[in-house]
Amino acid sequence: MSRFSSPLMVGILLSAHQLTSHAAGFALSEQSGSGMGNAYAGAAAVAEDASTIYFNPAGMTYIQGSQLVGALHTIKTSGDFHNQGSSVAGNEGGDFGSWAFLPNIYYKQDLTEQLKFGIGVGTPFGLKTEYDRNWLGRFQAVKSELKTININPSLAWKVNEQWSLGFGISAMWAEAELTSSANLGLLGTTTVKNKGDDWGFGYNLGAIYQATPDTRFGVAYRSKVEQHLKGDVRSPFTQANGVPGSTLNTDISADLTLPETFSFSAFSHLNDKWELLTDITWTRWSQFKELKIVRENGSNTTVGPAITEHWNNVLRYSVGLNYLYSDTVKLRTGLAYDDEAIDNEHRTARIPGNDRIWLSLGASWQYTPQTKLDIGYTHLFIKDARINDDQRPTRGLIAGKYEGSADILSLQFAYNF
Repeated sequence: MSRFSSPLMVGILLSAHQLTSHAAGFALSEQSGSGMGNAYAGAAAVAEDASTIYFNPAGMTYIQGSQLVGALHTIKTSGDFHNQGSSVAGNEGGDFGSWAFLPNIYYKQDLTEQLKFGIGVGTPFGLKTEYDRNWLGRFQAVKSELKTININPSLAWKVNEQWSLGFGISAMWAEAELTSSANLGLLGTTTVKNKGDDWGFGYNLGAIYQATPDTRFGVAYRSKVEQHLKGDVRSPFTQANGVPGSTLNTDISADLTLPETFSFSAFSHLNDKWELLTDITWTRWSQFKELKIVRENGSNTTVGPAITEHWNNVLRYSVGLNYLYSDTVKLRTGLAYDDEAIDNEHRTARIPGNDRIWLSLGASWQYTPQTKLDIGYTHLFIKDARINDDQRPTRGLIAGKYEGSADILSLQFAYNF
């Protein structure tokens, strides 16, 4: 790994702002179309459809027969940087937001009256952002993209009328890609692209307690997933340009820990028309302490000091209401407050996210006994983020303010058979 690219790999692996990541850090909450309308309040207790496989597998005991659920989340993000004293010449980067389309699919079936099986596929972490190539922070970031796919087979066991338990295994593929400019002194600048991928494995646990016929509580835990990414660094510069090809073009590896989460949810039928949902979710982003990037071209050593991270554990709070308009139509709303994992003093050009508020609306339509359609919409109000990053003097001072917002539209189809 060259000195030009090791901080860049850190950026793609350990950061993601709010452009497609809508929970703290670079987590994605968009795992259910029905939950979107409630800002995912009560997600570990509501057990409304097979998307409970992700939020709490114990909820499968509340779903009758076999069910197939598919959802698509359309995300439009906007973000602007306003320069306030940066030391590098260039523009402000333009709108570094983007469009994104995130799918989920879930299948659940009964094995016995008490034992249920399900499998879910989704994207629990991700980002995609791109600044103008000539922006003033081009030596820190131009394009960032992180993709994940999580395959999550699960089992649920109905212990008795009060208790249900669930367990699942996660097989998660992650791919990271980053481009940035590198300053080669008298030789000018070049573009450096870092890319790597890996499979990692984890598990999730859940329990639901039916306290009364109208009220239940859910707890859910998702374990950390260790990723050992392997890939390469590539640049147009070669030996012919006077720079050894092995300096800029080499295989690399890096370890990445995707954090564990713990959720406590409640769901209650208040009366014949109203339902109340609440949730608190804790995420252990402090897993990020340092990252070493290793070059694989024979030296097998880390170039430069390990980069120390300053991520904090965070909480997400949400509350939602459902109004049963008729036997076939349910109206939803929700509000959530989501802490950011990065303090102001440690923000970099790759991590301009900040605390955000979710305002959500949605509706369900049970248009046949076997089929249900859900639609959900959320607007994210994101707090302005200040940056004054001079941690890497060779890349220049980045000083200013970020402004951003996001809109999410979700559609979900559920079929019972």
